[in-house]
Amino acid sequence: MQPLTSGYVFALTNAGSEKALKQEVAAMHPGWRPSYQRRGFATYKAGCEAQPFTLASLAEPPSFARRLCLSLGKVATQAEALSLLRGAVGPGDGLLLHEVRLVSGKVERTAGAAPALAAGQPVGTIVELGPEEFWAGLHVHAPLLSPDPGGSGGLVLPEDAPSRAWLKLEEAARFFGLTFTAKDTVVELGCAPGGVVLALLRRGVSVIGVDPARLAPIVMAAAVPGVPETPRAEPWVFHCRKPAALVSKRDLGTMTTWFMSDMNQSPAVAIKECVRFIKMCPAIRNALITLKLTDLSEAADKPLWMQSLREMGFRTVRLQQLSVHNRELVLLGMHR
Repeated sequence: MQPLTSGYVFALTNAGSEKALKQEVAAMHPGWRPSYQRRGFATYKAGCEAQPFTLASLAEPPSFARRLCLSLGKVATQAEALSLLRGAVGPGDGLLLHEVRLVSGKVERTAGAAPALAAGQPVGTIVELGPEEFWAGLHVHAPLLSPDPGGSGGLVLPEDAPSRAWLKLEEAARFFGLTFTAKDTVVELGCAPGGVVLALLRRGVSVIGVDPARLAPIVMAAAVPGVPETPRAEPWVFHCRKPAALVSKRDLGTMTTWFMSDMNQSPAVAIKECVRFIKMCPAIRNALITLKLTDLSEAADKPLWMQSLREMGFRTVRLQQLSVHNRELVLLGMHR
């Protein structure tokens, strides 16, 4: 694909997260200048005309940006936006098109399900902000970037799911391209009533759920009285009905490969528990931690959170707000 430059980038974010996005961009990229903004949408101008944005400028998107694009401009029709994209990408480059509409800051897809993406594939995004306001943007797909239009999975909570935590796990899996196998065992803190547990069981993954509160009957149908000492044919759940701080090594067995947390605790507490559980379960290789914020401005601690996971040995670390989040972020650590 031919080298592209632009004086602007645009980002799609959760409605209400615009200020947090602006603060994060200021910390990450002091030269980026805030420009046009609508609910759920923000543009930034390059600080120097002699150094415009390139596709490489998108390599580290802010945590509050579900989608970050090189902006090709604003036009009055969808057809004009499509023309901008086709003019920017050669006919042999395999452009894939995402079309979304923002309604009260929320993403709605205006086209059918998008095909699967491969790393390195150019993706054009057309954002409809109004009857005569369309923005065209471009990014290149890469690992740990959402394959979905606008970075929104479009997931619907199943009627039998015990809680919205099901959405958090399923969207994180889609956004980051996470894979699980029957050999994985997940320990989840704050598991009740069992939304994440149900999602994992249906993926064939066994779970050690830590929470004093009860799990829903649909989850307890797979319950076992203790952590099995050897692998089993069917996924299971062991409900450890203790506060996280009272869990000991003998509660966890030896097969745990993932740490997950959806506790109603501060980020500092959630990360501290991750450290403790890894010491008890050295086979843990990956972690997915929902960080609950009283205010989105707490995300200024992002460098500390990410450094904490790196110090635990996680080689890949990402912080991201998902479309199903309100005052939450998900912290991912992989390849420990």
